[in-house]
Amino acid sequence: MGTIWYGGNIYTLQEMDHQADAVFTRDNKIIELGSARILEEKYKDEIVSRMDLKGRTMLPGFTDSHMHLIGHGQRLISLDLSNCLSKAEVLQTVKQYAENLDANEWLIGEGWNENLWCEPDPIVVTELDEIVPNHPVLLKRVCRHALVVNSLALKAASINASTENPPGGVIEKDEFGRPNGLLKDQAQELIFEVLPAISEAYIKKALRAAIKDAHSLGLVGAHTEDLNYYGSYEKTFQAFKQVIEEEGQHFRAHLLVHHEVVDEMIKAGEYFLSGNEWIEFGAMKIFADGALGGRTALLSHPYADDPSTSGVAIFTQQQLDDLVKKAREYKLPVAVHAIGDLAFEMVLDAIEKHPLTGEGRDRLIHAQILRKELVLRAKKLPLILDIQPRFLASDFPWVIDRIGEEHMDYCYAWKTLLNEGLPCAGGSDAPIEPLNPLLGIHAAVTRTNICDPEKKVFNADEALTIYEAVCLFTKGSAYAVSHEFDRGIIKEGFLADFTILEEDIFNINPEQIPNINVSQTVVGGEIVYDLDK
Repeated sequence: MGTIWYGGNIYTLQEMDHQADAVFTRDNKIIELGSARILEEKYKDEIVSRMDLKGRTMLPGFTDSHMHLIGHGQRLISLDLSNCLSKAEVLQTVKQYAENLDANEWLIGEGWNENLWCEPDPIVVTELDEIVPNHPVLLKRVCRHALVVNSLALKAASINASTENPPGGVIEKDEFGRPNGLLKDQAQELIFEVLPAISEAYIKKALRAAIKDAHSLGLVGAHTEDLNYYGSYEKTFQAFKQVIEEEGQHFRAHLLVHHEVVDEMIKAGEYFLSGNEWIEFGAMKIFADGALGGRTALLSHPYADDPSTSGVAIFTQQQLDDLVKKAREYKLPVAVHAIGDLAFEMVLDAIEKHPLTGEGRDRLIHAQILRKELVLRAKKLPLILDIQPRFLASDFPWVIDRIGEEHMDYCYAWKTLLNEGLPCAGGSDAPIEPLNPLLGIHAAVTRTNICDPEKKVFNADEALTIYEAVCLFTKGSAYAVSHEFDRGIIKEGFLADFTILEEDIFNINPEQIPNINVSQTVVGGEIVYDLDK
C-alpha cells in the first residue's frame, strides 16, 4: 500500500530546476514520479494515503555529512555556554549551575567561545577556582579542540608544573610555569581519562534528544562520529541500536569509526557499509590537526596573530601514513579531520602513498585553509571534501587576522572547489556549530553571518547558488558514503526520505533562508516530524 505526494513544489535535484508534479511511494521507496492524475489512475488500488503539500516545497531529505550526534544531544541536555557573550556571563552561568550539584559531582559545560566576547581572553584555572572551589570543573570550548579546567580537575588528572605536553597536545602554562587550566587537542585526554563513567542510559537520553532535534530541522540522517568517547565502543554502538532500531526513532546514522576503536569494529565482523538501512559503518576517522580557535590547526606558516606557533600536528607523517595503511588493510576509506593547509598536505601525502583500492571514497573533513597546489593534487584522487559552510559565519572576520590576509586566497573557497570538479558534502560539525542545515545553506549562499547587522559579505566570489548549497546536504552527503544511487535525490528506486519546507527555498530572498519553517520530515515514507502536531 502506498502514498501519493502532490500539490506543491517537488524539486527532485536530479538536475537544477527539475521538478515533479507528484510522487508515489510504497513502504520506504519512491516508486514513480509523474502527473498526479496519471499516478492516481495507475495506482488507485494501492493508494491508502494522499499527502497534499498545499503549495509547500518538497526536497530530498537533508543529511548532515559531518556531526557528532551524541555530542549534540549532550549539548541539548546539559550546561550550554554557547550563547554567553562575555567571560563574566560564562562564569556567572557556571557559578549558578554549580549550586545544584551533588557533593563531589563534576561540573561539565559545553560551548564557550571567546571570539564572541568583546575582550577575547580565555578562561583560566584561577577564575574557575574562585567561583567553583568544591567541584572539579570541565568546560569544553566550542571547537572541542580545547577545554579549561579548575585545580580540582587538574589534581584528579595529576597535571602539574612538571607534566610535559603529550604528543599532539598542549598544556598551557602561566608565566610561572604552572598549568593555567587550558588543555588543547590530545592534552584533553588527560582529563577525559579521569572523568566518571558515562552510563548507557545517559547516552540514550542524549541520542533521543539529538534525533528529535534533527527531525525538527528537516534532517533524515547524519554521518556521525561518536564511538570512541563514551566508555566503550560496544556500549555506544548498542545505544544507537536500541534508540534507532528497537525504539523506532528512525534516523539514518552512518557511523565513522575512530582509529582507536576500529579494531573492535573489525573484530565484531563489521566492514565498510555493513549494517542496515538505519545504522551502517563508514570510514576510519583520523584527526590530523586541531582547530583555528585555539591556534592548533596546522599551518604551513606561523599564525599571523601569534608567530610563536603554526599549530599542532596530531601525528607525525610516518604515524599518519601508518594509520592510512591500516585502514587499507581493513579495506576501509579514511575520513580525516584537516583544517590547516599543512595538515591537508600531510593527509594527501599519506593517501598518495597508500591509495584506496576498495569501495568508497576517502573524505577530507573541513578543508578550510588550502593552497592552489593542494586543490590540484586533491582533484586527482577518489575523495570528497566534507565542508561546513556555517564555519564562515563563526570564523569571519577574526580568522583573517589569525591566518593573515596574504594566505586567504584558497580559504573557505567552496565555489572554487566545486568549479575545480572536487565533489563536496555539507555538514554542521554539531555541536561545534548549530545543527540547522538552513543556516549552513544561508552561509554558503550569502557568505554572511546571520547575526551581523551590517551583513558584511566575505569573499563574494566564493558564494554558492542555492541549488549548489542545497545539493551539499542532499546529493553531496549521499555521494560521500557511496549512496548516490539510492539517496540524495527524488527518483524512482530511491529511498522515500523527504524534507518539506513551508516556503520555496529556490524562490526566496537568500537572507530569509534561515527563517523558513520545516513543515514535515519524512524518513522511509514515515512522517517523523510534523510542524502542525
